[in-house]
Amino acid sequence: MDLNFSAFQEPRGVMRILHFVFSICAFATITGFSGFVAIKCPNDNEFTYDYSYPYNFQLNLTEKAKCQVTVEGDFSSDAQFFVATGVLAMLYSIAIMAIYVKFDETYKSNNQWPLYDFIMTVIFGVLWLSSSAAWANSLLGLKNIVDSPFYNCKGCVATPGSYSSLNISVVFGFLNFFLWAADLWFLYKETAWFQGNPHQTDGGN
Repeated sequence: MDLNFSAFQEPRGVMRILHFVFSICAFATITGFSGFVAIKCPNDNEFTYDYSYPYNFQLNLTEKAKCQVTVEGDFSSDAQFFVATGVLAMLYSIAIMAIYVKFDETYKSNNQWPLYDFIMTVIFGVLWLSSSAAWANSLLGLKNIVDSPFYNCKGCVATPGSYSSLNISVVFGFLNFFLWAADLWFLYKETAWFQGNPHQTDGGN
């Protein structure tokens, strides 16, 4: 096979490697998280509620604890939106890197390919920004539900676990937005818009 790795000596290739790595980091930190909240009731009953991705809380322990403990909240849509963005970004990074390696000369000679690459990068930049903002807002709601006193349980004390992995997922989300947005400049330089050759449509003909 005629493979060309020269793209990875250029910013556009290096950025794709970063996109691949940090996309995995983003969705891995949210899907791999397992949290808990330890609850102690006035009658000395103690129990632990475990939760994990996709973070749909539906808990009512009235009978078990002899006091009404209710935890309800659905954050699955924003969590799944964030994970879907990460998985799709990872897959696109793999696909475009394969194109760089196998079809780099065609990529450079046909101005349509850099244009499509630029447009897809814009789309993923918007997805990362919107999904990260949505998940950050949902994470605040999740923390509020787990940390706050249980409104239907008088005297219950809740001790939540750490949210460090989920906090890091938000950081990775906005970092991915920055990386995809920063790559736009390098990709723009490959397009006919920057090179001033809008009439070239294929193979230099």
